[in-house]
Amino acid sequence: MEELVLGLDIGGTKIAAGLVSPGGTLETRDEIPTEQEKGFEHSFGRMTRFVDSILSHPLARKRRISGIGACAPGPMDPARGILYNPPNLLGWNNLPLRSLLEERYSVPVRVDNDANAAGLAEALWGAGRGFRHIFYATVSTGIGTGIILDRKILHGKNGFAAEGGHMTIQFEDTAARCNCGNTGCIEAYASGTHAARRAREKLRGLDRVPEAILKVTDGRWEDLTMRHIAEAARMGDAFSLAVIEETGRLLGVWLGGIVSLLDPDIIVLGGGVAQIGEPLFEAIRREVPARTINPFARDTPIVKAALEKDVGILGAAALLLAPEDPL
Repeated sequence: MEELVLGLDIGGTKIAAGLVSPGGTLETRDEIPTEQEKGFEHSFGRMTRFVDSILSHPLARKRRISGIGACAPGPMDPARGILYNPPNLLGWNNLPLRSLLEERYSVPVRVDNDANAAGLAEALWGAGRGFRHIFYATVSTGIGTGIILDRKILHGKNGFAAEGGHMTIQFEDTAARCNCGNTGCIEAYASGTHAARRAREKLRGLDRVPEAILKVTDGRWEDLTMRHIAEAARMGDAFSLAVIEETGRLLGVWLGGIVSLLDPDIIVLGGGVAQIGEPLFEAIRREVPARTINPFARDTPIVKAALEKDVGILGAAALLLAPEDPL
């Protein structure tokens, strides 16, 4: 009978976990609120009790658990197993996550940044399956990225490679400030949070707010999000379509640089903003070839991620299930 791996996805809002087969089938899953605002001792204790409950599932007792894979918002040093100053996990600074889990559960543990793990899952079982070199980005509240070369995560010297959301695309004094403290990051322009902020600023300059915007926000256009913009765009709203076009062009400028640097087989985009679909992807695909010297850029597929809902759990499990020699 096949062994299972426990995949653990640690986020600032929720912690999700499940048992995953070697073929990438999620056999069982559950999630709990992180409650990180109550401090480290509370949230970490919740996590371990939650893992205890997953390991007491009848399926876990019936089939051997061969290891635990865990992912969290970085920065993470996968070689040493240390989680550094995650932005949305209060008090989890310089945490030896791997050793703490190994000591408690006496099984092999691997840890990594959540975007790296998600990219690996897409490479093994999702939209990147069958490709060797994959650039993955999740575009939602922020922008997280993972680089998969020969189906293995590119970590770099210190484990912090592929922080692509914090590449600078604007250096003027007026450049938007990113949550990382830098100015001009692509995240500060094209993430869902910042794209919606720019849209709200533009609405303030209009004589009249478009009817579709008022409809999808129930009149509260000051609370406009990219989800609202996507809904209004489906109604044919010109303002929303222009916001999506601009966001797609910004992402295309950035991804053109990625193509120049990495020449990937495929680009996979996940996250809430990617759910806008073809209006966004069409703008990206138009822009990328114009922003790179690569003569084959137009042939690089740019596609939506396939494993959206549980990609964190699957990605965490993939840290243990990825073949050592995939070629």
